[in-house]
Amino acid sequence: MTDQTDPRTRVVVLVGSLRADSYNRRIAERLQAEAPSGVAVEIATGLADLPFYNEEIDGEDVPAPVRDLRALVGGADRVLAVTPEYNGTMPAVLNNAIDWLSRPYGVGALKNKPFAVVGATPTPYGGKWSHEDARRSATIAGADVIPDLVLSHSTLDADVFEDAEAFGPFLGALVSLVAHQPAAEVAA
Repeated sequence: MTDQTDPRTRVVVLVGSLRADSYNRRIAERLQAEAPSGVAVEIATGLADLPFYNEEIDGEDVPAPVRDLRALVGGADRVLAVTPEYNGTMPAVLNNAIDWLSRPYGVGALKNKPFAVVGATPTPYGGKWSHEDARRSATIAGADVIPDLVLSHSTLDADVFEDAEAFGPFLGALVSLVAHQPAAEVAA
């Protein structure tokens, strides 16, 4: 949740592409630069350093990149995946990050976090399958996935990245959402 000394809403972005100048990294950087007042956008780094999920190394002494990512996402108010589509699904780096964030089972860093997906890809479907897979995986990991908050671009021209209006309203919508609570918690 937000730090008491920093009242801004913290949004952590998981970028599904490792390429330094990827379209999706550029979108994440643009969202960070254009964040509205009261919103802090932080792009998670080190996803390439995460070992593939392995229960044998997941315990009290997890690798440092895992520990750092879990702490970062655990302290966030919202999580946003910005991802392309690889071979009709989400990139392995994003899937692996979600796997690590889903543990420990039932109390992982994604538990009850509002989660949404955006991205751009040169396919005619605009990353639809990748985004569906990321939302499904995050749901199973315990995130509060916002199913109706989706933004995809299949045309990769300069205007998509230079025009803050393309993705800016999406960030505002994500920040303004209140996490859904299970019925048992609402009644209590």
